[in-house]
Amino acid sequence: MTDSDPDRGFRPDAPVAHLSDLGRRVAARRQELGLTCEDVAVRSGSAPGYIQYLEERAAAPGTGFLLRLADALETTVTELVGGTADLPPGLGEAGRDPELTALSAEECRLLLAGHGVGRVAVTLHGAPAVFPVNYTVDGDLVAFRTSPEAAPSAAQGHEVAFEVDHIDEAFSEGWSVLVVGDARAATDPGQVLRLEELAHTTPWAGGDRGLWIVVTPAEVTGRRIHLRRNRRPSSPPPAA
Repeated sequence: MTDSDPDRGFRPDAPVAHLSDLGRRVAARRQELGLTCEDVAVRSGSAPGYIQYLEERAAAPGTGFLLRLADALETTVTELVGGTADLPPGLGEAGRDPELTALSAEECRLLLAGHGVGRVAVTLHGAPAVFPVNYTVDGDLVAFRTSPEAAPSAAQGHEVAFEVDHIDEAFSEGWSVLVVGDARAATDPGQVLRLEELAHTTPWAGGDRGLWIVVTPAEVTGRRIHLRRNRRPSSPPPAA
């Protein structure tokens, strides 16, 4: 097939895969414009049902179709495929009509449970310092793995702040969750084993990092920035 084939890899009976970043961005942009899947299909010249397939499954469309899709969604291929993801967050322009809302305790817990990379704020040599760490969640507890000689180990025995966030540069949206609580070293072998089993990954920094620091939350708060969706009647562009 050539790049002009929008249906490359299109099998309606294929099992649903994890929602791809491309599919998520296509769906978000389509909804922002107030378009249906059928509207985008007409605009991009694709087969009926393909846009929904693209949003819900891990499809790999060709370059030609991506160009038409970006044009139909009034954006760029770079934005659709997350080409700006390697840039420091926050370089993009603020979205139109943003809204800042507080997250509920349940929403904060759900976002924390995604695991990944967070930042722990500690006092080091009498000055504040912030370090990125891989973390996991065990019930209400937040835990990260480090080494006794590493800077994040300074958290043990103190009240610390731990923060997790996500920035979607393409749509000028994001969220952050802040946990404040006492940190201690996990010394019980059973708890250490459980944390090892729950860990989503070994530490990105590598090395011997067998010290688990557990934060018991005293306060969990969060905020989300999202854009109010100003829908407008949809219509395909005039024929060439």
